[in-house]
Amino acid sequence: MPHDVSHTEADDDRTLYNLIVIRNQQAKDSEEWQKLNYDIYTLRQIQREVRNRWKRILEDLGFQREADSLLSVTKLSTISDSKNTRKAREMLLKLAEETNIFPTSWELSERYLFVVDRLIALDAAEEFFKLARRTYPKKPGVPCMADAWKELHYPPFPSP
Repeated sequence: MPHDVSHTEADDDRTLYNLIVIRNQQAKDSEEWQKLNYDIYTLRQIQREVRNRWKRILEDLGFQREADSLLSVTKLSTISDSKNTRKAREMLLKLAEETNIFPTSWELSERYLFVVDRLIALDAAEEFFKLARRTYPKKPGVPCMADAWKELHYPPFPSP
């Protein structure tokens, strides 16, 4: 939601926005409108699923009160220490490669780079990774909900 305080413009946000724009140009309740509406709903569900996975692990690590604020990323968010950027990116890639916290074909969202940076600053990144690997182990051949959606092969949207 654009008015959401945790809103930031990441690739998945741009994809969602572009789908909404295209859908709104269609005749309401037409076949194309319904297809796009379903895709929009599915993408939102995928984003919620990923966020809920992160939140669950944060809460399991003892960040019950802080989970929502740790996951909140806005356009004003900054990396706590520029020296952590490389480490945060490496940890994010490691999470994507060695766990199912993200759907298999998910493009990594920059918002989670900020979250990993915060975990590094709290000295909780390694514990987060260990728990993510136990909670969401990589299971070859078992698709995530989002994998089917990603197979719809939309043409790339031009950047606004």
